Amino acid sequence: MNADLSHSNPIADFVRNQGFCLLDGGLATALEARGCDLNDDLWSAKVLLENPGLIRDVNLDFLTAGADCIATATYQATLPGLRKRGLMEREATELLQESVRLATRARDEFWSRPENRSGRLRPLVAASIGPYGAYLADGSEYTGDYGIDESDLYAFHQRRWQILAESEADLLACETIPSRLEASVLLRLLDETPGRWAWISFSCRDGEHISDGTPLAAVVKECDRASRLAAVGINCTPPRFIPSLIEEARLATHGPVMVYPNSGEAYNATTKTWISTSTDIDVTHACTNWIRSGATVVGGCCRVGAQQIAAMRRRLTGDGEASG
Repeated sequence: MNADLSHSNPIADFVRNQGFCLLDGGLATALEARGCDLNDDLWSAKVLLENPGLIRDVNLDFLTAGADCIATATYQATLPGLRKRGLMEREATELLQESVRLATRARDEFWSRPENRSGRLRPLVAASIGPYGAYLADGSEYTGDYGIDESDLYAFHQRRWQILAESEADLLACETIPSRLEASVLLRLLDETPGRWAWISFSCRDGEHISDGTPLAAVVKECDRASRLAAVGINCTPPRFIPSLIEEARLATHGPVMVYPNSGEAYNATTKTWISTSTDIDVTHACTNWIRSGATVVGGCCRVGAQQIAAMRRRLTGDGEASG
């Protein structure tokens, strides 16, 4: 990854102008707060089929909260998963495209209001690309134990990548990537898509390793060689590991490091429930330390809603920090 924050990197202007880029929080978390039952293999993508207007509303909520970048509802919207639900190839393709349109319309509506432009840059739309494990819906995005080879992974990702790369999204967001092998496939697809930027964020098992056991510094170093990688970092990981992981990432790159962990609760992939732990960390307070430690892109993942993103923006900009 080029250490020089070139103006063509979609994230660069935010880092230059305000010192950080603030992502949104958990889309599924926000949808569940609005009454959606996401106990489904399609997870948040289920709402694309049933009530797409809600996704637009949630996108707007995060923008209003202060997010500089919102993600589309395509994390778990895969072509095989949508076909399994009964959609034809053309219908599944259209659904992916519509997800991007929902987010861009929300962004454009938000930006059309003069009061939203004060002290802000025009927010970005990132087309979310989840790992193969998200399609399996068995928790393997936290292990990387897929039982398939590189060619199978490439075949799985290639068509969705192409559809989203041809969309109106500002960049592609490869999220919760658990394995070195899957990262190499995504970097290959990025290399095959001239003019497109992407980020890669990994799920991590502890303060030094991604989920398949590869040292984070080693995989970040491999990512660092890629062109048009806007940022690299960590998501969907307990916040207690984030300080160490930032340090590991900084050892391997001078480019933007991103962190958007879970709320601190532990996820049980078998029961699909969240459990409070004694090591919970308040991400709204921790975000300023992440920036001081060397991250430049921050936000939240599962169990982090618009209220927490608003609190993070206040702290990052110094508004109300004394009372926070």
